[in-house]
Amino acid sequence: MYKLLIVDDEPQILEGMKRTLDWAKYGFDRIETSESYEGAITKAVEFMPDLAIFDVCIGKQRGYDAIHKLNELRLQSNYIIMSGYGEFQYALEALRCGAKDYLLKPVDRSKLQSIVEKIIVEDLHGTVEGAERDDLDKDPVLGVRYDSLSKLTNRILLMVKAEYAQNINLKSVAERFRMNGTYLGQLFLKETQMKFSEYLMAYRMQRAKERIQSTDEKIVSVALSVGYPNLNYFYSHFHAYFDKSPSDLRRKE
Repeated sequence: MYKLLIVDDEPQILEGMKRTLDWAKYGFDRIETSESYEGAITKAVEFMPDLAIFDVCIGKQRGYDAIHKLNELRLQSNYIIMSGYGEFQYALEALRCGAKDYLLKPVDRSKLQSIVEKIIVEDLHGTVEGAERDDLDKDPVLGVRYDSLSKLTNRILLMVKAEYAQNINLKSVAERFRMNGTYLGQLFLKETQMKFSEYLMAYRMQRAKERIQSTDEKIVSVALSVGYPNLNYFYSHFHAYFDKSPSDLRRKE
């Protein structure tokens, strides 16, 4: 019923995006991909996708420039831009070209799911009855609904999800809230039954698992993408959390 175009100059990312969601469940019965700017324009014109997901960098060219070109051609589509860069200028350009949203890599499955569902309902006038709506309302680590948590805790969880690839810790979070780190940690533990460091590690491990299962990236790259510059430290945490090594997990998939 719907057509999807995914554009990225990295083949493993294209394959990963095709597996990130059960696209057929959302009515996308045709999926095309492109690794180049020119190929993306050609395929979009021929294919007329209902949804197109562009990487912000396609070789030396920009995904938002491709969208501007397609807008000039009066192509009726909905766009999402993804990027490995958290630069505000890229996000601003995404909005200027009419993209529905701007996602940082590695793409968070639940956020992508939420955006796709919104596009289906609001722009394609479809339904999302088969979608796992309840999953969007629950924290993937805690397994509880977000509306059952305080505003402060939800803000902390949001910071982790936005910055888990960086050097984030309880002290830096407390400083931004202008609170005592020990006190904030106690509040977080009381409400979630987890220490902040435990939650951060669990969230990083889940993101690492998704990346290992959806790409062919080297483990060292996966480790860096989830905030572990020390590979041995990453292996230690991964094995402790999943009771298997990253390579074992990939082989079983």
